[in-house]
Amino acid sequence: MGSTTNELIAAGEAALRDGVVDSTSVRNRAYAVCDALGLDREALVDPLLMQLDQLLMGVKFIRELSPRTRDYLVSFGERLSVRIFAAHLLYNEGLPARAFDAFDVGFRTDSNFQNAEILEETYDHIRGFFQRVVGSQTLAVITGFIAKDCEGHVTTLGRGGSDLTATTLGAALATTEVQVWKDVDGIMTTDPRLVPNAIPVADMSFEEAAELAYFGAKVLHPVAMQPAMRFNIPVRVKNSYNPEAPGTVILRRESLPSERPVTALSVKRGVQLVDIVSTRMLGAYGFLARVFACFATHQLSVDVIATSEVSLSLTLDANACDTNRQQRICKELEQIAQVSFSSGRAIISIISNVRRSSEILARAMNALHEQRIEVQMISQGASKFNISMVVHNDEAITAVRALHEEFFDNVSGNNGTPSATIAAATSSPIQGVV
Repeated sequence: MGSTTNELIAAGEAALRDGVVDSTSVRNRAYAVCDALGLDREALVDPLLMQLDQLLMGVKFIRELSPRTRDYLVSFGERLSVRIFAAHLLYNEGLPARAFDAFDVGFRTDSNFQNAEILEETYDHIRGFFQRVVGSQTLAVITGFIAKDCEGHVTTLGRGGSDLTATTLGAALATTEVQVWKDVDGIMTTDPRLVPNAIPVADMSFEEAAELAYFGAKVLHPVAMQPAMRFNIPVRVKNSYNPEAPGTVILRRESLPSERPVTALSVKRGVQLVDIVSTRMLGAYGFLARVFACFATHQLSVDVIATSEVSLSLTLDANACDTNRQQRICKELEQIAQVSFSSGRAIISIISNVRRSSEILARAMNALHEQRIEVQMISQGASKFNISMVVHNDEAITAVRALHEEFFDNVSGNNGTPSATIAAATSSPIQGVV
């Protein structure tokens, strides 16, 4: 079902642009899966497909595909998936499965379409729904990624939305564990495409997982861990293609037995290094406020930062700050600072044990020095779990391999497999079944 979301978006854009109402690709994909599983496709998916055609007809005549309409459109992928999957479990596997849409279960969000935030009332709604409707004898198959706002409009949760659905359910129902099923054996010590001998990490803290995700790892989005962290629900990352692998369990820090110096390494390439040197405001209050107000005006998010009394260095996503923006920033700050932009940089992040940061930094710098790699900026995050270094893009792979050899050579990990009651299976940032 993995391409369904793209096909839905394409169908909506065709209805808007060309006035063509055609859901054939979505229909054929759903029918093919039903046929392969021996399911009654007309009874199972035709009612939803009829609603889809009605929506596309509306897009054609109204000539509108707003974020609200787009959220409703892409919701059909999740809703088709859960109906097919629950029917398979019921009729082919003999399990008491039943499909539910997340908004019927109780998921409520604000009206920030395409990137909605879950409202606090969701937790009580979920608990009440499971007590009234689901009970202990039903295997609930619930859509990920979608919800409704307080006015009843379908919303989507943005990147990591299906995983967020799973952890929200786990938190609301006080489950023993949330499992997120991917296509890797858990969270790796670094990207195995860059370092072939990367190994799975047996366990890590919520803070470490969040830092790792923000700085390049794509396995689990930081927002998805917030409910689990808040209610102390362990999250385990498992491999759909290798279910025997123990995976990676994410826990509160005080629950972790390991005293390793480094948990993992991440790489974020395609960043810009910005050097800002104070001129007229040397040592004066308000300098940093002026600088960050400028970046806020241009809606630019800063990754890492290093400061002194006279200068400031920070990094930006290169795709977010084009030449025109650079010129405007330089002009706005020229009265108080000299600003220079350097493209083609990468951030190497060391997710580490806070109590051993001095040792880690010394070993890391020595490993990079041996490779003659110039470190252009160093920053330790406020959480103290992350030490970030900025290097040239073309030196990033060499740097990661050198650091991996330094901290993970001859290291292996294993852990147990606690029971679980919530599992999320995702095949893309949007498609998924909880």
